[in-house]
Amino acid sequence: MTLVASISGIRGIFGAGLDASVLVRYTLAYGEWALRRAHHLPPRIVVGRDARVSGEVCMQIVVGTLRSLGLDVVDAGLATTPTVAMGVLEAKARGGIILSASHNPEEWNALKLLNETSEFLSPEEGATVMADAGKTPAPHGDRIGTLTRQNFLDSHIAAIEALDFIDPSPITARRFKVAVDGINSVGALALPRLLRRIGVRDDDILLLNGDLSGRFAHPAEPLPAHLTDTMARTREAGCDLGLVVDPDADRLALIDEQGVYVSEELTQVIAADFLWRRRAGPFVTNLSSSRAIDDVARRWGQTVHRSAVGEINVVRKMQEVGAILGGEGNGGVILPDLHYGRDALAGAAMILQHLAEQGSALSTVREAMPRYALSKEKVQLPDPDAALTRVVSRLGEDDAMVSTVDGVKLDFTHGWVHLRKSNTEPVVRVYAEAATEAGARKLATTYTDRLKASARGMSRAH
Repeated sequence: MTLVASISGIRGIFGAGLDASVLVRYTLAYGEWALRRAHHLPPRIVVGRDARVSGEVCMQIVVGTLRSLGLDVVDAGLATTPTVAMGVLEAKARGGIILSASHNPEEWNALKLLNETSEFLSPEEGATVMADAGKTPAPHGDRIGTLTRQNFLDSHIAAIEALDFIDPSPITARRFKVAVDGINSVGALALPRLLRRIGVRDDDILLLNGDLSGRFAHPAEPLPAHLTDTMARTREAGCDLGLVVDPDADRLALIDEQGVYVSEELTQVIAADFLWRRRAGPFVTNLSSSRAIDDVARRWGQTVHRSAVGEINVVRKMQEVGAILGGEGNGGVILPDLHYGRDALAGAAMILQHLAEQGSALSTVREAMPRYALSKEKVQLPDPDAALTRVVSRLGEDDAMVSTVDGVKLDFTHGWVHLRKSNTEPVVRVYAEAATEAGARKLATTYTDRLKASARGMSRAH
């Protein structure tokens, strides 16, 4: 049985951890939480889903549960996570639920929970919902909430098109040919419509994996090992670039005209390089993101702030420092002009605008970016908290700056390594970055081995 409850949502394998009773329990807790707050707004919740096969039945359970509490539900249907977030604002709702397990495999699903400002629940808000999920629901009246249906995609795209730095004219003039890998989920619905609205001709959009079946054409995380076919088809079709999203389209990866994968880490960096040409202001990213953003910030005389991993942690830091843009190294771009959440549609529009105005190929932009190698490992441990604590206690021999804001991060002159419990899987993630692939692998392997040794040492002690 697999169920992971964290600030990134309540996610699990449908029918083997995430079943009807779990969905009802957490939806009741969330619905009651929503009823206790934001009384200046109507008792309304927006619900949308990605294309996973389990999505429709999960949606019915969630919608019925919310209505049973007297909450009115706006069914956004098949919708990207950022589209649901925009829908919460448009509908003046008290919150939103997205049924999507993001980059997890297709047998997984999840409840991703938003508050009335369309942000993911804070750790404190999430803890309240988690605690309430174990309690008997409070009595409530016999009012049954209403159900309406509304598609928010057009208004989401209109808001992107209305941004003061988006102008379809140069994009139209460039006659971009764009490959879109929708992984058979909602990105296949949203990205082509966005591209048409900002100046790409329909005949110049090559849609790959676009059947909305929820049967993912490749592993859901948009990593190079999963995208060999997409990279080849982007190059062979003579496309100027490829856009790849995860199943709920909040993460964006890029492929250049040569069919070369552009690291997810660079999506936020290229977007920041584009925006800093127009505005000064801070940028926020998480502790596991590449140093490339710091290098580009120095070019523009701007500052970068770091937060714990987790979208809401980035958002809170953005609000604290007044950031004009933020993101995560997993391809997430957060643009406060729209909403405080990762938005692959906004990221795609910014990338195309940048290429059009610079008159550059994506490969040229990629080559101009700082170059680092990132190694991502994960390890299952019986007691990850204790193993991390034991590693931290033995860092005396390491010549590094140490942060324990989120797990443990060690910053060396030649690179960094970050060890932390995952918010979305029952594993410890080990991310390392250096100037070369060999250097990054060495860092990751060294500290993965230390974690395993710590676990073995604790096991022997018991």
